Amino acid sequence: MEHKNHENHHAHHDHSAHKNHQDHHSQAGHGHGGHDHGSMIEDFKRRFYICLLISIPVLVLSPMIQGFFGFEFTFIGASYVSATLSSFIFFYGGWPFLKGLKDELSKGGPGMMTLIAIAITVAWAYSTAVVFGLSGKVFYWELVTLIDIMLLGHWIEMKSVMGASKALEKLAELMPSEAHLVTEDGVKDIKLNEIHKGDIILIKPGEKIPADGLIVEGESELDESALTGESKPVSKTIDDQVIGGAINIDGSLKVKVNTAGEDSYLNKVIKLVKEAQQTKSKTQNLADKAAGALAYVAIIGGLTTLIYWWFFSDQDFNFALERMVTVMIITCPHALGLAVPLVSAISTTYSAKNGLLIRNRTAFENSRKITAIVFDKTGTLTKGEFGVKEICVMDSNIDKNELLTVAAAIEQESEHPIAKGIVRHAKKQKLNLPSISSFKAEKGKGVEALIDDIQFKIVSPGYLKEVGLEIPNEAFDNSSETVVFILKENTLAGYLKLTDSIRDESQDAIHLLQKKGIKTYMATGDNSQTAKSVSDQLGLDGYYSEVLPHQKSEIITELQQKGNFVAMTGDGVNDAPALAKADVGIAIGSGTDVAAETADIILTESSPKDITRLIEFGQATYRKMIQNLVWATGYNVVAIPLAAGTLFNQGIMISPAVGAALMSLSTIVCAVNAQLLKKQISNKEG
Repeated sequence: MEHKNHENHHAHHDHSAHKNHQDHHSQAGHGHGGHDHGSMIEDFKRRFYICLLISIPVLVLSPMIQGFFGFEFTFIGASYVSATLSSFIFFYGGWPFLKGLKDELSKGGPGMMTLIAIAITVAWAYSTAVVFGLSGKVFYWELVTLIDIMLLGHWIEMKSVMGASKALEKLAELMPSEAHLVTEDGVKDIKLNEIHKGDIILIKPGEKIPADGLIVEGESELDESALTGESKPVSKTIDDQVIGGAINIDGSLKVKVNTAGEDSYLNKVIKLVKEAQQTKSKTQNLADKAAGALAYVAIIGGLTTLIYWWFFSDQDFNFALERMVTVMIITCPHALGLAVPLVSAISTTYSAKNGLLIRNRTAFENSRKITAIVFDKTGTLTKGEFGVKEICVMDSNIDKNELLTVAAAIEQESEHPIAKGIVRHAKKQKLNLPSISSFKAEKGKGVEALIDDIQFKIVSPGYLKEVGLEIPNEAFDNSSETVVFILKENTLAGYLKLTDSIRDESQDAIHLLQKKGIKTYMATGDNSQTAKSVSDQLGLDGYYSEVLPHQKSEIITELQQKGNFVAMTGDGVNDAPALAKADVGIAIGSGTDVAAETADIILTESSPKDITRLIEFGQATYRKMIQNLVWATGYNVVAIPLAAGTLFNQGIMISPAVGAALMSLSTIVCAVNAQLLKKQISNKEG
């Protein structure tokens, strides 16, 4: 069953499992997800500076501030000036929070904006009533400093989130602005949007490649580090794939365009990462629930505090109101709204820069739980670059070259590494390949086509057993070889022996995974001898041979039933059922093969060692999320009782302004902690 991937290179997989594109408004600020982030940042910045400037005279005119600094300054109508300036700050600076209250309540529940809006509205309304005759205390200085600090906190928060997203946007800048189109009349420069599939483009030394394609002339080394995370230059020659955005180092290349524009590899990377940033993980949903709970805690706690100090103590209403306002400020889940989204944005973007494309955040976070990994063999643990080692003819009417010609003609329709090896070998022999018709692929068994109205099939050993054809004993005299059989009108015409060497990094990857206590298995369509040979060389914990795609899925189920948290690693197409069944589906696909888009996570470099990096990145991301959740909620355990005045008799009391400062400090701590993830990921990479 080694020839397992033919059929699925011509099939499409339903991606409905990954359609969860939720509105990520929490990342944008709070309740403003539909707005442009850049203009919102400028808006908060402008409001902050204007309000800060106008706050100065309000503070100077405040009796409490004058008493604190030991000076006196007043004039006739000073209270009305203070009321006017404070009212401007309330309506202008407080407008984002007042609007946020309306947005949050219309969406079904109170949140952080609701709490701020209630706090500033109560403070402004009460203070203004006092100025115009109500007996009591003016809270204008607390009001304006609260608005100033909250505007500053939002500005810093949104700037941090925007900074994380900008790293992704820089990927788009990797593409050049023009391309050199090769025509019959020579070479002419055109814009990128004028490139079409099938065009021949020239890439000179030092230039960026403008589109994905196949080299038809020349050879060079390419720098793909910004795209795939591969630090070393990659040698490319005729028939090799190139990726748009890579840098051509030293040779001149002519490339036939495969995909351009929206279908290019780079655009697919950007699209995948954006999708991942728009989806919410279980940890983020936990944060949303915690924020909702804290919102109710703030409202109930604030009202309880007001009622207690007003009705059940000897304090006046002013004191009770101040305590209520402070409780509501300090409980605002501002930092909680930032805790997970910022970590997610950073981890998604930096993982992409390291060759890990995250399509499902929950699966990415869950990678830390993996206890067993099932690997596909071809192209994953092995290089996937098969070479024809031996051609064996069983039909006396066909010679070796003719058998190879038939196989290569049919295999041109397939993208499987075995197929590519056969075609590559035929081209080296400079054989002319005949045209074929009625091409068909049968799931997990092989391919067939007509050549001059004669039916030929290229099949696996399992197919021969299924139809009752005898497998020649000498076909499997070497356990490291892969064998495909050619049938002419359902009669065995011969077979090809191919070899595929194990990747250098596979040994290290298996060793590192086993050191982490993770069991490693291989599931392959290859015969048992080939599978055992690879398994023994790598020291795997077990292997499954001659399995069909649906049987791989059954293997995943079997391991799960034994209590394992299972990851499946495959090509993302033929292994789709197993990838879907696994707790974490990891697609291997370098270059444009990433377009398969069938798994939770895609490794742009076909290196099994990247799986260990994936697990380490997932662990680091999850730790940061939990740290931020603990910090964003944990400080309330101490701060809320202090804000409510439980230690008032001991002389310890938190003012509304100090509450606002603590709230913003919590936000900044979460932002800084999230940014530290970059350093951790860099260390893991190193």
